[in-house]
Amino acid sequence: MKIAITGGTGFVGQALTEELLKHQHEVMILTRSPDKYDARPGVTYVKWLSDGARPEEELEGIHAFINLAGESINSGRWTEERKKRIINSRINSTREVINIIKALKDKPACLINASAIGYYPSSKTNTYTEASTETADNFLGETVQIWEKEAARAKQIGIRVAYTRFGIILGKEEGALPRIALPYKMFVGGTVGSGEQWMSWVHIKDIARAVHFVAETEGIAGPVNVTAPSPVTMKEFGKTLGTVLGRPHWIPVPSLALKVAMGEMSALVLEGQKVLPAVLSEHGFQFQYPDLKSALIDIYQ
Repeated sequence: MKIAITGGTGFVGQALTEELLKHQHEVMILTRSPDKYDARPGVTYVKWLSDGARPEEELEGIHAFINLAGESINSGRWTEERKKRIINSRINSTREVINIIKALKDKPACLINASAIGYYPSSKTNTYTEASTETADNFLGETVQIWEKEAARAKQIGIRVAYTRFGIILGKEEGALPRIALPYKMFVGGTVGSGEQWMSWVHIKDIARAVHFVAETEGIAGPVNVTAPSPVTMKEFGKTLGTVLGRPHWIPVPSLALKVAMGEMSALVLEGQKVLPAVLSEHGFQFQYPDLKSALIDIYQ
């Protein structure tokens, strides 16, 4: 298949590109600066969101459009200006994806739009699946809802749309894990906040495999939770991480200290949801790393 990806040079995009190439797909990566990247077999860099860019001329015949574009929510304190950029980057890129699809004579079969489990409210007692109707009323929840609403416009032109709601993505070099692991590597790791908050995590390799699976599975549409089937509390996460790294789990990190250091962004680690991947499970997807210890061993050993 021929598959287009926005955000293809980012953390998830790179892993997804490797997964697609492994399955002999042709990958078209949309970027503002295609000349920055060296040519490689199976990958074409297509200019977009820049003066004179006409990506639709190069994307005829794509089977799937995967939209991962958007400013990282982990890139700094959530000032009002940064929050505007986080939201606007997602709205603008998604609108452009819809415009490109409209301009194509041969429409793709599906649009897979990145999303996040921040859609659901934080809770220590509830378990959420794609059938859950509760929505978070904080910044993350509002951002996700706006993002999914924009992507849903593709349904009006007959495109299958799926919203892949990513959990906390675990990878060695990028994502949340390096920051969480740093105190442990310095022998000062411990429970973050109360430790009772849920952490619905997923290995970066399973993110890539799941997105590919959704693209190929015609029966999947709407929200898709991309989280491992075994979420853990933050306390359990820390203990497991310490064990895998061979480091103690002993010095707690108070909630107040994180709120002072990170501001509103501290919600990423102090609040959580227990989220299960019901849609993926119902369609027979098998996680390569279904439990936390196996995921961390693969990353660190």
